Amino acid sequence: MIDVYSDATPNGHKIHIMLEECGLPYRIHRVNIGEGDQFKPEFLAISPNNKIPAIVDADGPDGKPISLFESGAILVYLASKAGRFLGNTDRERFTTLQWLMFQMGGVGPMLGQAHHFRIYAPEKIEYAINRYTNEAKRLYGVIDKQLANSAYLAGDEYTIADIATFPWLRSWKRQGVELDDYPRLKRWFEEIAERPAVKRGVATFADAAKPLEDSAKAREMLFGAVQYARR
Repeated sequence: MIDVYSDATPNGHKIHIMLEECGLPYRIHRVNIGEGDQFKPEFLAISPNNKIPAIVDADGPDGKPISLFESGAILVYLASKAGRFLGNTDRERFTTLQWLMFQMGGVGPMLGQAHHFRIYAPEKIEYAINRYTNEAKRLYGVIDKQLANSAYLAGDEYTIADIATFPWLRSWKRQGVELDDYPRLKRWFEEIAERPAVKRGVATFADAAKPLEDSAKAREMLFGAVQYARR
């Protein structure tokens, strides 16, 4: 049994979707990041960077429990465990990992900054808004161009690269992007959104989650001094 510690965020939804796609048995525990659950000692014991998601697999690779944090690492682990969504040959696996790293190093951080400066920042800084909105559009363009060559990011098979990227693009309006400007990406996005496992995955905690901009406490937990305390 895999215990998942997560919340209704793009990085959390990656793991919710992956587990639904894989069919691996799991239990899910909400870490309410707006309330500061990510700073509790029991969560820090498995996620020392105080970020969701994290997992504990009672049946690790050597038959002993293993805990993992960082959504990309968790996706690789789950794909390896299930024998799905990573590719079957070395070439396929490295291609998948390449696009997974593109999401981890580019799509997530840059779109996260777009969200922050466009929505959450207490003051509207035109330079920052323009910088990250333009970077969001550039990244959408990279994806759109790649999808001219294949059905999915890493080729003609759906992989963890697609699972990792899709949740971040669900907020395209908030990123200042028009999906119609990227027709190949839009086709890919709409196809993935209709997958039953994806629908189940993104529904996880959806009823409990509240918009962060509506909560002063959540803004403090995520962007204030609490976030930067040494632990």
